[in-house]
Amino acid sequence: MTSDVTPYAEVIGDPISQSKSPAIHGFWIEKLGLDASYRAKHVEPAGLADYLAQRRSDEAWRGCNVTMPHKQAIMEHLDRLEPLARKVGAVNTVVRAKDGKLVGRNTDVAGFLEPLAGQLSGSHYFRMARVLGTGGAARAIVAGLAKEGFTIVLAGRDPEKAAQLLAELDSGGQHHVAPLEHFAERTDFGFDDREGCCDLVINASPLGMRGQPPLTFDWSHAPPGSIAYDIVTDPIDTDFLKNARAAGFETIDGLSMLIGQAAAAFTHFFGNEPPRKFDAELRERLAA
Repeated sequence: MTSDVTPYAEVIGDPISQSKSPAIHGFWIEKLGLDASYRAKHVEPAGLADYLAQRRSDEAWRGCNVTMPHKQAIMEHLDRLEPLARKVGAVNTVVRAKDGKLVGRNTDVAGFLEPLAGQLSGSHYFRMARVLGTGGAARAIVAGLAKEGFTIVLAGRDPEKAAQLLAELDSGGQHHVAPLEHFAERTDFGFDDREGCCDLVINASPLGMRGQPPLTFDWSHAPPGSIAYDIVTDPIDTDFLKNARAAGFETIDGLSMLIGQAAAAFTHFFGNEPPRKFDAELRERLAA
């Protein structure tokens, strides 16, 4: 890097105006006093290859975060994939290496697991997660949960797609699939004793996001003591989370995963650890 070049990174997607990534990275750049920038770039699917071709020759460009709908499509345009990204089959961070090669990474797995670290640090008799959605983010979540010993019930509009995803990511696991509508209707299922268990209910889909259809989930499907986790960030407090709290469940919002995955990407882009001691201030800014 030459001294007169100001490094920058971006987030790309279609749409992209709702992204909070510029606010997150900009906050850390400001706190650290870095001479750098981070911005959003609207890239349609048809323009993905051209975007990367243009950025590849820009020595100031450090890379980009990748959001819907590019997390899987971008892989064929990259020079290398880190092992986790290859296993997950989805890329959310592209880094321009020193040799100019474009490297695909996945920081969604670490970002998703970060707010669960306290629960997962202990041992459990049984771990089960109901995961709603089968897209790129769901792939990272399933990979992370399988690594942590969860039995997964994966629900999607297409159960065959859900079954294929599970087979690709954890073929030896005793997992299950269900149609998404199964969870929309009330159930009288009698859950067994959940003492010593860890149960999660995760919205890994865009349903419930501003401008998207609502997510219908009846909380009678959640075992006692479950944690509700929604990766949607616009709005931050979704109906899914509101309904979970009303039913007496603990909740984790999408900012937790978003900040966690951004932290790993920030280090790759700018060579500095983000100042996580300001997380509370950052969340307040993002929620404003």
